Amino acid sequence: MRIRVLGSCAAWPAPGRACTGFLITDAARQLVVDLGYGTAPRLFAALPADRLDAVVLTHAHPDHALDLHALLRARYYGFRGTGLPRLPVYAPPGLAEVLAPLEGPDGAELLAAAFDWHEYRPGTSIVLDPLRIDLVALPHYVPNVGVRVTGPGGVFAYTGDTGPDPAVARLGERADLFAVDATFQDRPVSDVIPEPRFNLSAREAAGFAAQAGARRLLLTHFWPGADRDRAAAEAAEHFAGPILVADEDRVIELPGAGM
Repeated sequence: MRIRVLGSCAAWPAPGRACTGFLITDAARQLVVDLGYGTAPRLFAALPADRLDAVVLTHAHPDHALDLHALLRARYYGFRGTGLPRLPVYAPPGLAEVLAPLEGPDGAELLAAAFDWHEYRPGTSIVLDPLRIDLVALPHYVPNVGVRVTGPGGVFAYTGDTGPDPAVARLGERADLFAVDATFQDRPVSDVIPEPRFNLSAREAAGFAAQAGARRLLLTHFWPGADRDRAAAEAAEHFAGPILVADEDRVIELPGAGM
């Protein structure tokens, strides 16, 4: 299994970066999880728009979902009349009603032509043979799922955005790579987002990775301007395994068989 970081920022993209997204390749399958601001150009540089097998979106915040609109245009206008099959998209309820109006009165028609749209329920699984994608409800300001991808090449787990919750550790149990929301460092959360808080710090991310027994921790979803080296150092206080920092276009190979 190969994980390519399409973006690593929270809220909005820092200069030269993008918001959250991953391209997962395993057993000749190409899966995208999240498509935040600025991820589409990196996706298209790595893979033609017609080569994707599915998209899964953890939640409807634009820093995780808005570049799906770019993918819609690439698929609809770039391959119109070619017989390209509709792309399966798994999304939270309500996102289609946000996306379609961006194309005006014909938006719903374009969406239906380009995408095979599925509104998922947390606690269910998606089968993209031979991959299995488990969706685990995690607390955030809007409905959010963590995603656990199990395939011949390993297990990749990713929280989306989440507050502290025991389900975070269950999501990442013995994962080969656990990508965890590490939005905050040691600054008052109220400086950015008022309580209640539904994002994690690097230290908290590491604590959950340790509870999960994950092989490696990938810190991601950094607030723009965050000191990423400091975040890794803070995480190392709580997780003894390898700690990686998500940077755009970084490619991570998973070592083991996950099925």
